[in-house]
Amino acid sequence: MTATLAPPATRTRAGMLALACLVLFIDGYDLFALGTIGPSLLHDRSWGAAPSTLGTLGSVTALGMPIGSVLAGWTADRWGRRVPLAVSVAWISASMLVAALAGNLTQLGASRFLTGVGIGALAPLVSALVSDGAPPKRRTLHLAVALGSIGVGGAASALLGRSLLPEHPFQTLFWIGVLPVVLVPFIWLTVPAGRPGVRRPEANRPEAGRPEAERLEAGRPEAERPARRPVAELFTPAARRVTILLWLATFMSMALVYSTTAWLPTVMMRNGYNIGSSLEFMIAFSVGASAGGLAVSLLADRGHLKLVTLGTFALAALALLTLSSNQPRPLLLVVSALAGLGSLGCQNMIIACMSAFHPPHLRGTGLGVGLGVGRLGAIVGPSYLSAATALVSSPRTGFVAFMIPAVLGAAIVALLPRVLSDPGE
Repeated sequence: MTATLAPPATRTRAGMLALACLVLFIDGYDLFALGTIGPSLLHDRSWGAAPSTLGTLGSVTALGMPIGSVLAGWTADRWGRRVPLAVSVAWISASMLVAALAGNLTQLGASRFLTGVGIGALAPLVSALVSDGAPPKRRTLHLAVALGSIGVGGAASALLGRSLLPEHPFQTLFWIGVLPVVLVPFIWLTVPAGRPGVRRPEANRPEAGRPEAERLEAGRPEAERPARRPVAELFTPAARRVTILLWLATFMSMALVYSTTAWLPTVMMRNGYNIGSSLEFMIAFSVGASAGGLAVSLLADRGHLKLVTLGTFALAALALLTLSSNQPRPLLLVVSALAGLGSLGCQNMIIACMSAFHPPHLRGTGLGVGLGVGRLGAIVGPSYLSAATALVSSPRTGFVAFMIPAVLGAAIVALLPRVLSDPGE
């Protein structure tokens, strides 16, 4: 009895999704690396780091992200997904090498800025790539599988930190972050060339069988074809309101994600936990984000994308509030997982909302610019937490500060239309 092979399209889709997961695993590892090394950096007196240093490094990392997001989205719609994705992965590996070789805080900050540019590029590129190939009724699930790899990468970073720190130099985690460069050849071989949403002429396709609009467009001189202005298309009357709301929600999700990933282990230690315990909470946080994201995506794909997105913001707020109180350790681990689902889950659901709303030819630009604007929240988030914990000495301050963007994000999502779809459909 011979095995039945999957159709070529199915095999290609599976290979593309697997590659997307690997790339976003890198994103998660690099994203969580700063929070993982935070306690060790603070305890290494030779670096002269203060608690505010973590906020500064987190904000410097985030400062490069809008640059990466906007450039990646624009180039992806102009030249295709392959080249910017390969360049971004190579860039991140080089940036992690610079971080591993850094000898002072200034050099470490510069390396984190460069890393931020690469991280900023990955989410819109991979999200657009996955959305292009996913079946429309399973788009959110495919995105959740890929974006869930961010949490897996974060868990790997925290797990390595749990195993290696503080016995080994914290730079060890940066050296490991150089390895993703080996993915560049696979990206080049797997990701198709060319722009999305552009139908290429088929030599064996009868002219009479082609749609009228397509035949007219193909026969029109290039100079007479209507010019597309992708960013302007985001602000057509049908799209303007949703575009702005999605940008605001992305800002809140990024402020929440990047403040928790940079500060959660340190905030846990301020509540009386040692470095090992705080990193265990970080691992639970990451695993909850990945596993829970798959579950909620199934519900989102059944026509409840807005409700699920709002729910993840609300779940993050409730879970972070619970973490601030004195609870049994097993319960706190479970709640940490729920906090991860809410915190990273809301970011993933907002990306799914943008992918559902923007048509293929505009998806890279919409995701790139939207996430670029949202990255401003990533810049503000870590420094906001740093300021809050410096101004108010209560151990619960950090958790209350985490909750504020979650509550605001839920309120913004409540204003979105019930059904999100491309306005041109």
